[in-house]
Amino acid sequence: MVVPSLNCVTDGAPPSPGDFTPLKSTPPPPHTDQLPRSRRASARIHETKQRQEAKQRLEKERLIRKRVQLLDEPEEQQSSAKKPRVYSCRQDGEGINGVEAKPKAEQQQLPEREREKKDEEVERAMDNAARQIALEMPTSDVLPASGLASGKSAYAQVKDTLRTFNKYYLSFVQEEESRCKKKDTAKKTPNSKSPSKSKSPKSKSPKLKKPGRGVKATKPDTKSTSKRPDLKAVTKMLETNAVMYPKKRIGDLPGIDVGHQFYSRAEMVAIGFHGHWLNGIDYMGMGYQKEYKNYTFPLAVAIVLSGMYEDDLDNADEVTYTGQGGHNLTGDKRQIKDQVMERGNLALKNCVEQSIPVRVIRGHVCKSSYVGKMYTYDGLYRVSRYWAEKGISGFTVFKYALRRLEEQPILTTNQVHFTNGRVPQAISEIRGLVCDDITGGLEDIPIPATNQVDNPPVPPTGFSYLKSIQVAKNVKLPKNTAGCDCRGNCVDPRKCACAKLNGSDFPYVHRDGGRLIEAKDVVFECGPSCGCGPSCVNRSSQRGMKHRLEVFRTPKKGWAVRSWDFIFSGSPVCEYVGVLKKTEDVDTLTGNEYIFDIDCLQTMRGLEGRERRLRDVSLPNGETIPFEESKSDSVPEFCIDAGRSGNVARFINHSCTPNLFVQCVLSSHQDIRLARVVLFAADNIPPLQELTYDYGYVLDSVMGPDGKIKRVQCYCGGADCRKRLY
Repeated sequence: MVVPSLNCVTDGAPPSPGDFTPLKSTPPPPHTDQLPRSRRASARIHETKQRQEAKQRLEKERLIRKRVQLLDEPEEQQSSAKKPRVYSCRQDGEGINGVEAKPKAEQQQLPEREREKKDEEVERAMDNAARQIALEMPTSDVLPASGLASGKSAYAQVKDTLRTFNKYYLSFVQEEESRCKKKDTAKKTPNSKSPSKSKSPKSKSPKLKKPGRGVKATKPDTKSTSKRPDLKAVTKMLETNAVMYPKKRIGDLPGIDVGHQFYSRAEMVAIGFHGHWLNGIDYMGMGYQKEYKNYTFPLAVAIVLSGMYEDDLDNADEVTYTGQGGHNLTGDKRQIKDQVMERGNLALKNCVEQSIPVRVIRGHVCKSSYVGKMYTYDGLYRVSRYWAEKGISGFTVFKYALRRLEEQPILTTNQVHFTNGRVPQAISEIRGLVCDDITGGLEDIPIPATNQVDNPPVPPTGFSYLKSIQVAKNVKLPKNTAGCDCRGNCVDPRKCACAKLNGSDFPYVHRDGGRLIEAKDVVFECGPSCGCGPSCVNRSSQRGMKHRLEVFRTPKKGWAVRSWDFIFSGSPVCEYVGVLKKTEDVDTLTGNEYIFDIDCLQTMRGLEGRERRLRDVSLPNGETIPFEESKSDSVPEFCIDAGRSGNVARFINHSCTPNLFVQCVLSSHQDIRLARVVLFAADNIPPLQELTYDYGYVLDSVMGPDGKIKRVQCYCGGADCRKRLY
């Protein structure tokens, strides 16, 4: 794997043997026939050449030491006897950060094990230097001002930023779906404006001239703009200043730990973790020179390993990375011209000379991602050396040796796709199985229960499973209201009556079986009185559960729920099912932790700290929201009791940083007090991650039978945990 490093390379042309200066003595590579070979020479000439090279290296080291200072030191410190801290890329045997150097001749006489030990000490010292640089970077501009103002942690800010990106992404998906429908309709509909064959010879349509001769060729309008919703979403993030880290930074970024998974390159751009959706090398340009006076720019900050180059070698902790440029963008990874020492290539070279660590992101195949790949952050790597060589296709390429810094979490991306474990493929593979199907066959997809906590293990008991809402005897549901007149599927939001209630557009996109673009006060779906069929996109939450769920036992939180399948953001997960009752009928019950208040009205009015949502909804016939002012504003009139009868939603736990959100949905009627309660995915949720939502309790709002305030500890473990459930 290791190839002798070569230092100086002329831009744009294959280097000659005399143009290279070795940076480090290493064993010969496996493909030495591809490297320039040095000429034979007598021992005396060879020794003279070695002395000259040693002088050159010492001079280069002196220049680097003078040039590469991390921080400006006060004048009194500069005049003191204390030696300033210097970080530089020193070569083997020349010493680094206190490692004493020995003469070249003496090194050659050392036993092989001693030399290896010496090399390890030098590598370790250089790793420490790179790690120290990352730790001592200025941190005044690390966290966005919005995050500091709101009191949210960096992890919560990352979640919020990705949710904003997903909202923009889905809105542009809807725009693209609409464009494709219009295009398909135009193909099926004959063009009435096209010239008729019966026209007289004098009536001729104008000939299209070639571009550059006065008249531009008429082309379809579809090619004028990008059709990539993810790239449009990134552009929207940049335009609205919604990118979390707009300024590039060396080292780790708060909120992104080793193992964090991105589901597209565009997500990394939205966070500011890697600044380009296509290029492999992200770097700080010359514009950062005023802010970081002690560095030589450009400087690389992050690279993506995604198999785009045929010369890449990846052995986990050690990587041989091929520079950028010169390869075929059609996907066959072939090099078609020489690479040039500029931009990202020059930025990585400067990282070698200044011991600057870079973030390494590994891309690997993922069917769940809309781009077909998932990108996992693998930690900080030091760019130890670089060289140039003839690539597999015969063109000059730059190679960079990267070494993973120690004291980081272990992660091998090609082995770990989902960090929580392996998804079972059959019932026989489930560990701790205590129930094959808690639904008793009522759901289309069985829901098993597992228990590896209790001894002996027991299944969930004390309830009967319900697939749909049951209504108490003293609760009367409104009659079904008139629906839309669409046939087949609802297509045109300007004509669909249900779409008009949602702000003159459909709340869902067709992609991935129906995804809600964003949370709203209430979603109006098509119902039993509508003319459309069950496959209509505006019935997405009515199709039952689509994911393979599992109920499992936890040490502190009781029963919990997770999915074996990937869940896309905006996808409906399940409805909260139980017995629909009046709130006043359950106030006297004690010990029932499965009561869900239908508080859509309170959410729309933002009462008691509830987060107000998008208000682009309207009730039919100009009706106002039904609300009795005589009653307490904070008390919902109806609730769903899943204590004795309910579905899988009753087992979903609370979290202060949830991955689901609650959405009120109306379909058969428009009485918002009796809306359906549906849980949707707030994020892209990988398999085996626990499903959670915010219960919305106000602290000190729950009273016990003795009239005293009840306090229950929260065990969600989130970065922004409130420490108490209520």
